[in-house]
Formats: sequence, structure tokens, C-alpha cells
Amino acid sequence: MSLDGTVALARRRYADGHPRSRDVADRARTVLPGGNTRSVLHFDPFPFRVERAYGCELHDIDGHRYVDLLGNYTAGLLGHDPAPVYDAVRDALDGGWSLGSVHNDEVRLAELLVERFDTIERVRFTNSGTEANLMALAVATHHTRRRKIVVFANGYHGGVLTFGESASPVTVPHDWHVCRYNDVDDVTAAFRDRGTEIAAVLVEPMQGSGGCIVGDPAFLRTLRALCDTNGSLLVFDEVMTSRFSRGGAQHLLGIRPDLTTLGKYLAGGFSFGAFGGRADVMAHFDPAAGGVLGHAGTFNNNVVSMSAGVAALGDVLTDDILDATHARGDDLRTAIGESFTRNGIPMCVTGAGSLMNVHGTPGPVASADDLVGADDRLKELFFFHCLDGGYYLARRGFIALSIEVSDAHVAGFLEVVDRFRIDD
Repeated sequence: MSLDGTVALARRRYADGHPRSRDVADRARTVLPGGNTRSVLHFDPFPFRVERAYGCELHDIDGHRYVDLLGNYTAGLLGHDPAPVYDAVRDALDGGWSLGSVHNDEVRLAELLVERFDTIERVRFTNSGTEANLMALAVATHHTRRRKIVVFANGYHGGVLTFGESASPVTVPHDWHVCRYNDVDDVTAAFRDRGTEIAAVLVEPMQGSGGCIVGDPAFLRTLRALCDTNGSLLVFDEVMTSRFSRGGAQHLLGIRPDLTTLGKYLAGGFSFGAFGGRADVMAHFDPAAGGVLGHAGTFNNNVVSMSAGVAALGDVLTDDILDATHARGDDLRTAIGESFTRNGIPMCVTGAGSLMNVHGTPGPVASADDLVGADDRLKELFFFHCLDGGYYLARRGFIALSIEVSDAHVAGFLEVVDRFRIDD
């Protein structure tokens, strides 16, 4: 059977096994454009509908159980029902919500973040990583009195800050200069030509949504040096990579950004974002220090996210747990790659720690250029194969382990991976 035929068969098998999800998908399309309100959750022919979740398990309305290896695209690091977070949120709600006032948990959460990240001297909260990046760029352009922002091809910093193969029509209209990721010569040339105009460099230490492409430490150190020489700010988007250690990827790399953006799991799975860094830069939001920038957001300090974040950082995410999850991910990524090689599967896997992505190419992959010509059909077959085996990952091949994923879960998944064949 041709590869196209094999993909079509996998879709039919999936659809036949999820009749109730198909019915709800049909209903959803009559009121929700595309049948959803978060585009990344869609896959053809339709996504299954979750009925309940706990630990690292998902149960859909068609009676299927899945081990969740997606972790809500890194936001679900703590799993689906961590007891300390549940108890903290319940207690917070007992005191009322939608306060329209400051409260104690926002101070405690800020203190916990400043304690964890050496480079964050002051921090402010948002509702998402997207908002955090938007605010970081706002203060960077104000602080430097410059307009140009250096970003990198294949980078993703939120729904309105996307730099894929072509310009996104919803990306905000900053004065962007797009360089190639992991290309020292390209970004050096940009600074040589326009250094006095560059307000900031916005970069992910590992391109997460772009396929878990790890930043070369020498490349990232070059960005720090270029910013120092030219008076620009280095902004690390650690919305995903902050899970790599207590102090994030920057701690492991030994690189100090001027600003850091955060989000995802840090509020225990509830909506969250934050940006922070040097005190002199963040002072632009402090009227008492002469700051003139405002920062609105009705739910920036909502009691649910603030209390959940305090519990997540104070009671759950110990250094030992983060380190163990990181190591488990490294072992899993290595084993997947070995399975592909052993079985003659023309695919590879990239990433670091608990975040990884399979690709429809033998690799290696160091930038988006290496993904040109990759066969997306291979990733789709792998996705449905894993789903049939009871393991859920992103359709695009993305995996984000939660702390609830055990060695036994990993061993079971690797058995499924080792059975994968292109001509199933």
C-alpha cells in the first residue's frame, strides 16, 4: 500500500473507533469556526473529546484511555489533578474571587519566582506567555528608545508572535529582523549592519513549538555578547524551557538574559504568564521610581492562578522532581532515536529533557532548514500508531512529559514505539 493509502487507512480506523467524538465535532463546527477555539488541538479527521482526566491519564467520551504524553503543550507539567494545587485553589476560592484588588498570594508567588531565577529581580504577571512576550518587548523598546527586534526563523513566542515559513497575518507589527536560528554569522551580520537600531533579541533557548530544536550554547552566548556590545536587551523566552531546572535553561547554560518571559506550568495548570528581569528595566512600570508605563489586565493577579502558583512552586516542584523528570526525558528521547535506527524508520527525535519532537526525516536537525523536505505523513502515522497503543502526543510529534509520567509509563510507550512500522 502507498504511504498516502496507509495514512488514509489510519484515519478511517481512528474515525470508526471514535463515533461520539465525531458527532460532537460535527456539532462544534456549527458554532465554532474549525470546531474549536484553540487551533493547535485540531487534527484530521477530528480530535477525540476528553471526558475526564487525572494523574497522567485522559479518558475520552468514546471510552478510550490514554497515557498523556503531551502535557497540554508543557502547561500540564504537574499532571491533571495535583492535590496541593487543588487544595490551595479551593481555599482561595473560599475567600472570594474576582476581587479587583491586590492580595497576598501575588506577592508570595513573585517572591518564589525571584528566588528561583537569578536574573529576575522584579516580575509582573500576565495571563499567558503571549502577553508576557508582548509586555517584555514593550518595555525593551521603551528602555532602549529603539524599535527593531531580532527574532529567529521557526520561532514561536505566542499566537501573535509567530515566525514560521512565511509571515503570519496575525503577528503584531513590530519592526522585525528575522535571522536564522543557531547561525552565528547571520545574527552577527544583522548587528553589524543595524546594531544601533536593535532594541532587543527575543529568543528561545530551545525552539519549542518549532520542533524542539536546541539552541547551540555558542550561538546563545554570541547573542549575549552582541547585546552587551550594542546596548540591546537579551530576552529569553522560557515559557517552555523554564522546566529544565530550578532556574530554567538559562541556569544550565550559565547565560544571564536581561529579561525572561514565563508561562505554562508555573500556575499548576491554570492560566499564567510572567515577565521580569533587571530592576532598572522593570522600574519603567513603577511610578514611584519615575516609571511611566502602564500594565493592564483584569485577571493578571486572579486568585486561582496566584494560589495555584504558590502551591506548585512551594509544595510540588522540588529540585529533585524537576531533575528526575528532565533525566527521564533525556533517556526517553535517546531510546526513541535508537528504536527508529534499529527498525529502519527514516525519522529522528530532537529536544532536551522532558520536551522532545519526532520528525519525518532521518536528521540531524539543527535548524528549520534541516526540516525542509521532511515527510509529515510519517509523523501522522506515528501519531495514530501511538494513539492506538494508548499514548497521546501532539499530532505534530511533540512530547512534553509531566511529573506524573513514571518509568513504567515510559517503558510501555517504548514498547509501542518499537512496534512502529511504516507499512502497517
